[in-house]
Amino acid sequence: MKNNLKITTLLFLGLVSLINAQEIIHISKAEVLVRVYQENQSLKISKEDYNEARADFRQTNAIFLPNIAVSHTGISTTNPLMAFGSKLNQSILTAADFNPDLLNNPDQTQNFATRIEVKQPLINMDGFYQRKAAKNKMDAMTLQTERTNDYLMFEVDKAYMQLQLAYKALEVIEKALQAAESNKSLADNSFKQGYLQRADVLAVEVRVTEVKNQLQIAKSNVENASNYLSFLMNDSSNALLHPSDSLSINHFDLVVATQISTERSDIKAMQLASNAYETMSKADRMTFLPTLNAFGSYELYDDQVFQGDASGYLFGAQLSWTLLDGTKRFGKAQKSRAAFEKSKLQYEQYVSQSQLELNKAKRLFIDAENKLKLSKLAMEQSQESLRIRTNRFEEGLEKTSDLLMAETQFAQKQLEYYQTIFEYNYAQAYLQFLTKA
Repeated sequence: MKNNLKITTLLFLGLVSLINAQEIIHISKAEVLVRVYQENQSLKISKEDYNEARADFRQTNAIFLPNIAVSHTGISTTNPLMAFGSKLNQSILTAADFNPDLLNNPDQTQNFATRIEVKQPLINMDGFYQRKAAKNKMDAMTLQTERTNDYLMFEVDKAYMQLQLAYKALEVIEKALQAAESNKSLADNSFKQGYLQRADVLAVEVRVTEVKNQLQIAKSNVENASNYLSFLMNDSSNALLHPSDSLSINHFDLVVATQISTERSDIKAMQLASNAYETMSKADRMTFLPTLNAFGSYELYDDQVFQGDASGYLFGAQLSWTLLDGTKRFGKAQKSRAAFEKSKLQYEQYVSQSQLELNKAKRLFIDAENKLKLSKLAMEQSQESLRIRTNRFEEGLEKTSDLLMAETQFAQKQLEYYQTIFEYNYAQAYLQFLTKA
């Protein structure tokens, strides 16, 4: 038993020295919120998702803006048709070029052409609907980014409260260790005077060892909570965070609606996403209609590179209508229609699930409120019981086992009380998150 106690003590002292070697930074929740808003990776990813949707929307400008291309082509040929056409484009044909022998067996001819080509969409109904769908998607991503920000603020609230709770638990267990060691000293003195049996002293020593083990776990919980808060802030340092304020009961001005608001940013985002699917379905149906596009080109020709002694232009309009493309368009239209119907069902399911979460959160808050009163009363009663039994133990009127039981119960009730404070504050913060429009 003594050897085990020595090993436990050495491990405990090693852990304490390890934690003490870390840099401890006191930080407020407001500071955490600022750093999360600036550095959090999830928020940055959400912003990039919006940038991606905005880029998709900007691509749809192509249905209004012209497509302009410039090319320079050089050829050398003895092909009769190409040789004659090249000379014709260069405006260098002479009567001698119509000699049948030259027409059939021309000399090698060089031609360099600079071409400026413009294509202007005029009427493309599918493109108009695709642009509208892209706009809906971009707006949905704006709202989704807003909701991601709301969620991270709620997650910071929870993580910061978890860190506060971890330090409270550490404080309670440290006090319990002090009390256990004090009782051990009393037990040792009583044993020397012959008032206690060796078994009673061993029971007290076991209690001290148990509390030291609990303290080790509590220190690990502090580090875990600190690391998670650092993760939210995208902080890779190994500093140990310490909340600048202690865990206490928070009271928010809550006006909880009976129904979930469809104006909440994530729900509105899903509605816009469903609208985008509907518009894409319409766009696929518009591919059955004809399209009208204008085109034009300006060309420069010469037998020398990057020269242009001869020129010409061409412009016109094209009305095209693909009457049958196998069954590809029919299948695509059916697929987009199914995607739209699926998005409507997903929206309804999400609203229903959100309402379920709201109802659950309201019950959670009521339960936490009731539990808070009872846990505080239980802690006060166990504290008074411990005080009475400690006084009686000092006078030799109380059993060791009863004292240890009272001491253990008081520590448990303290931990339960602070856990209930966390649950109460968390329930309020969660209600705020669910009802934020």
